[in-house]
Amino acid sequence: MHSQKLTRSNKKATVVPDPSGGLHSGHMDASASPVLLERTIGISFRKKDLLHQALTHRSAVRRSRAGGHNERLEFLGDAVLELVATEHLFQYTEKTEGELTSWRAALVQGEHLARVAAELKLGEYLHMSRGEEASGGRNKESTLANALEALIGAIFLDQGYDPAKQFCEQFILVRLRALLAQGKDKDTKSLLQEKAQEFFGITPHYDVIADDGPDHDKTFVCAVFVGEEKIAEGKGNSKQKAEQDAAKNGLKARGWK
Repeated sequence: MHSQKLTRSNKKATVVPDPSGGLHSGHMDASASPVLLERTIGISFRKKDLLHQALTHRSAVRRSRAGGHNERLEFLGDAVLELVATEHLFQYTEKTEGELTSWRAALVQGEHLARVAAELKLGEYLHMSRGEEASGGRNKESTLANALEALIGAIFLDQGYDPAKQFCEQFILVRLRALLAQGKDKDTKSLLQEKAQEFFGITPHYDVIADDGPDHDKTFVCAVFVGEEKIAEGKGNSKQKAEQDAAKNGLKARGWK
């Protein structure tokens, strides 16, 4: 049934089956077979269309098939990962709530997730438009991080909570000690504030300068200012994430990190 729908929506495309049971459209990209990804992560999907959706970037889907990209799975995977991380960290009974919150933030931050995705070569499996691919889409930090969360969401729907938890533990939570050694548990907004006060005696402030999309799927753009000077911008699907991204970019722009 899935292949019939895909054939009807891509009448002008060359549609050929791949070894995973999914389908590639000849006009889109040259992504690798997801069978290799399944072997890497040790999971064989029962519903191959879930894996296909998790690996489909918005740019590869026409507006008429807006549900076919991976953003809804990303939304689900984000929640699953946060729960798994919280459950894992709860065992550290000697740590305060604030410390554990910082540790969790380090585990689920986009930079870390993108690094995990890159090591899994997730970018090679993504379906995206030629334009997105030509712009370096397979290596974009946000695209890789989002795809990893979408994969977690797909595993949860296809296999259940325990396999999704095992995947998170094996590929993400295992890196906690290294993240702490690198100081990644320090909140980027707090770091930027410390540096701005150290060098200028000023506390940075943030403004939302743009937002796009429907209420349930907005993308926010925030700018961070030190005094009257805008030093960076950041994006996210919430104001908080956009501010964190702006703070991270501000640290890089100033050479403070």
